[in-house]
This record gives sequence, structure tokens and C-alpha cells, in this order.
Amino acid sequence: MASTHGAHRILVASNRGPVSYELRADGELAAKRGGGGLVSGLSAIGPDAGALWVCSALGVGDREAVRRGVGEAGVRMLDIDETVFADAYNGIANSVLWFVHHMLYQTPREPVFDAEFRRQWASYEAYNRAFAQALADDAAPGAVVVVQDYHLTLVPGMLRVLRPDLRIGHFSHTPWAPVDYFRMLPDDIAEQVLRGMLGADRLGFLTHRWADAFTDCCEELVGGLGDTRVGVHGLGADADFLRRRSREADVGARMAALREEIGPGRKTIVRVDRTELSKNIVRGLLAYRQLLKDQPSRRGHVVHLAFAYPSRQDLAVYRDYTAEVRRVTDEINSEYGTPGWTPVILHVKDDFARSLAAYRLADVALVNPIRDGMNLVAKEVPVVSDEGCALVLSREAGAYEELGEDAITVNPYDVIGTARALHEALSMPPHERAERSKRLAAAGTALPPAQWFLDQLRELER
Repeated sequence: MASTHGAHRILVASNRGPVSYELRADGELAAKRGGGGLVSGLSAIGPDAGALWVCSALGVGDREAVRRGVGEAGVRMLDIDETVFADAYNGIANSVLWFVHHMLYQTPREPVFDAEFRRQWASYEAYNRAFAQALADDAAPGAVVVVQDYHLTLVPGMLRVLRPDLRIGHFSHTPWAPVDYFRMLPDDIAEQVLRGMLGADRLGFLTHRWADAFTDCCEELVGGLGDTRVGVHGLGADADFLRRRSREADVGARMAALREEIGPGRKTIVRVDRTELSKNIVRGLLAYRQLLKDQPSRRGHVVHLAFAYPSRQDLAVYRDYTAEVRRVTDEINSEYGTPGWTPVILHVKDDFARSLAAYRLADVALVNPIRDGMNLVAKEVPVVSDEGCALVLSREAGAYEELGEDAITVNPYDVIGTARALHEALSMPPHERAERSKRLAAAGTALPPAQWFLDQLRELER
């Protein structure tokens, strides 16, 4: 009897793939290729490795590409029912699991796990099942499968049933909730998530803290890890790419424009984030306002470059947060601004070249999330900064585990403490700032994206 197994020896599964499609007005499809650690990793293993990336069709262009049979070699897009996708992605992944792991709930009022939640959870199951089936269909006997993130927590367990011959890994790019917070989920759902993850041979986390939290949840709720191994891979910045890209002409043009906005002789406090609730942008702005209040001599001599790129604007709570960022910025500029000085320069349109330009100009980088799986910005700015930068870093960022020794550490909820840290960072002597920045860059690039991915493959192939 002929085998029904596929031919791919290495498979990656993630919600977002390495390419997306835009449907143009003339009916043509335009492809846009992404970057990141997975793309680098798959490139590093070479074109003859038999790799396949399974991902979701995320928009109209992607869905049309699937229907037309247009696609990149080595990529399989799943055109999952739009209602099922919306329930799974926005209803569960981004509004429940993300909120649990980042501890974002205002618990007197939320969450409410009612009949609507159960309906959406059924879609999350269906969404994970579609991935598991596609992987089972396309994997060669004994293939290695690396599943990514909180969108696909049930896939390892489902895939294990379908294809017990496979070597399955899962990597979490988010924090993992402490057991008392994780138990906020209904008991059966919490157990389902853990057992889904434990279908993997090996689980990867960004820090020991998140790995330990997962282990604690398993010990408390399902009696332990069983045969599943747990490892830590602290994803680093891609130094070669960042240094090369930051010297290109468009970045230079953005630097010139930013210098004109900033004005001569002024120091810069730089932050680059999505307007994600966990990034703590509003408290960062409040800390800057506190700095200007407490240190009048700073007025007119420092500018806060705040690049806050809108995220998840289809969810009302994110739209409200983005509006709050704008409101607080306007308040600061109204209270302290002068005809020749704008205290906060806010940009909300995503522009990678402009972000790199801000990195190069940074005297201080502010990274103050209330909770973050890693936060690559904290690792990227020291690599690119022309003169070296001081890093003000939240102790709740995953990057703190590697960078805390050379950063100025803050409690992200403490606005006054963060204002003092900003003052300390601005006051740091140039030679100390440069030396710290070198050490931060070395630590932040110790495990570049391609190596990060290849290390996980090697662990699975043992």
C-alpha cells in the first residue's frame, strides 16, 4: 500500500507566514516578503532541506492567492473559514491567551467565560485542527515539526495523535503566566492547553522564568511534564542585518529629517513599539512628563521620540489605548512645549527605516513593558546607536534576564522611579554609556535568529 505521507522533512507552523499578498486594483497579486528569526533559520538550513512553512491566509490578498493557486515554493497557506479564523485569532488567541500570559485583565470586570467564549473556543480548536491535519498530510516519515506560539497551543497534541512518528517542537514567543493567574482559565480549558503543548517532544521558551512558569502550571494542574522536555532559547538580534540596513540611504534621509524635528544640541529618549497594551507606552509618557516636572533644567534640552505603531485596531481596547497615547502626548506638548521645542515627537505610521534612524540617534532607549516575552528593541538599539545609548529597561521584559546587568532597571508601574531612571540615563557620562552599550550589544546578539532556530532543530533531532 502506498504511503500517504508527504515529502517534507522540516516543517514550521505559525499563524503568520513568510510572505503575504496584496490584491491590487487591477486584480493582480503583489507579494511582500517578511523577515525575522524563522525566515533566517529556514534560509540557513538551505534549499535542499525539504522544508515547508504552514501558515494562515490572513487577508483578502492571501485568500485570493490560495484560491488562484499562487504561492511561494515551500509555503502552504491555509484558507480557514473567515469566521473560524476571527474567533480563533481575535476572540481567543489575542483576547484570552495573550491577556492571560501578559496578565492584562482588569479582574473585577473581566474575563467572563460564558457561552460566547465556549463558541469561540470551538473555533480555536477547529483552527488548530486545520494546522495539525495539514502538517500530518505534508510531513515525511520521522520529520521534524516546529510549531510557533500561543495561536497554536493545541497543535502538538492533535498532531501527535495523527502522526506519532514525528518529532514535534513548540516555541512560545510570549511570557507564560504564573500558575495562579493561569488558573483563571476554566479548568478544562487550562488542562486542554497544557496537554496540547505536552504533545510535543520538546518545548522552547525565551527565558528560564517563562519555562519555570510553564513547568509549575503542569505540576499543579496535570501532574507534571511527562516525557516532554523543556528548553530555553533567548532569541537575539541580527547584528549583521541591523548594522548593514541602518547604513542605507533611506535611513540616512530619515535621520536628517528627525534631526530637524529634534533641533540642534538636544538629547533623545527613544522608544519604538506597537501600541500593544503590554508595552506600557502611556506610563512611559507619564514618566517623561514627570522628568520634565522634576528636572526643569531638562526642558528644551531633551526630546522623546515615541514611535507607537498601531496594533490590533480591530479590537476596541487597542483603539482606545492608541487614542490614549495620542492624548497624553498632546497634553505634554501643550503643557511644556515652546515655539522652538516639541517635547514629544510621536509617529504612529510604521516605518522601519525611521525606526533604525531613531536607534542611531538614541542617547537613551526606553523599554518599559509591564510584561514581555523578550523585547528585541532592547537588544537592537545598542547594536545600532551611533554614540552608544543608555538602556532604561523594565525588570518584567524577558530581555532583562540577559541585559539587566548593564541596563538601568525599572519597575514598569512606578512612574516616579522611571522618571528618575531617565534622569540617570541622560546624566550618564559618554564613556560609560558607550561601554555599557557595547556590552549590551554583545549580550543582545549572542544567539542570532538563524542560530536560535537551528539550535531548536538540533535538540529535536537528537
